Amino acid sequence: MQPRLRAMTLMALSNKFGHLLLTTGNKSELAVGYCTIYGDMAGGLAVISDVPKTMVYEVARWINSDYSVRGGRQSAVRSDSSRGERELIPRSTIEKPPSAELKPNQTDQDTLPPYEVLDEILRLYVEENLSARDIVTHGFDEKTVRWVQRRVDLNEYKREQAAPGLKVTSRAFGMGRRMPIAQKYVD
Repeated sequence: MQPRLRAMTLMALSNKFGHLLLTTGNKSELAVGYCTIYGDMAGGLAVISDVPKTMVYEVARWINSDYSVRGGRQSAVRSDSSRGERELIPRSTIEKPPSAELKPNQTDQDTLPPYEVLDEILRLYVEENLSARDIVTHGFDEKTVRWVQRRVDLNEYKREQAAPGLKVTSRAFGMGRRMPIAQKYVD
C-alpha cells in the first residue's frame, strides 16, 4: 500500500500544479517486477526505464563528480565541502544499499542477485536476445539465469501498463521488445 499511497499523493500534486509525474523504476527493477502497478509505476514518463540499476548509480556519481550546487545555481565545479558546496545527489543516497523499503532492514539483494550480475544477465537476455543456455556459457550460474529469465517473462504484464520511457540501450522494453502476456507463454 505504501507505494500506492505515495503515488496517489504525487498524482494529486501533479494534477493540482499541472506537472508531469516521472516514474522512478529503472530497467533492472522493471525487468524483474520490482515495481508496483499504480505505485512507483504511476506517472506520465518513465525517464530511467531503460537505464540498468548499475548505470543509475554510475550516472549519479558522474553528476556529483562534475557538478556542485553553490548559492542555488549549478556550476561545473567539483564538489568541495570546505568551500560550502554540496552534492546534487546526497552521497548517502548513492552509498545506501538498494531497497524497496517495504519492511525494516530490507535490501534488494535479499531476493535478487547482486545488480552487477543481474544487469549483465538482463543485457544478454533482453538486449542480445541470448537463450538461458547461451548466457550460462558466459560464466553465470544456471539457476540464477533461469530465475532472472522467468521473472522477466512473468512481468511483461506490468511493463505493458508502464508509462512510455526513453530509449537508452540498444533494446528497450515496450516497442523495442514485445512479448505475449497471455496463454501461459513460455519462451
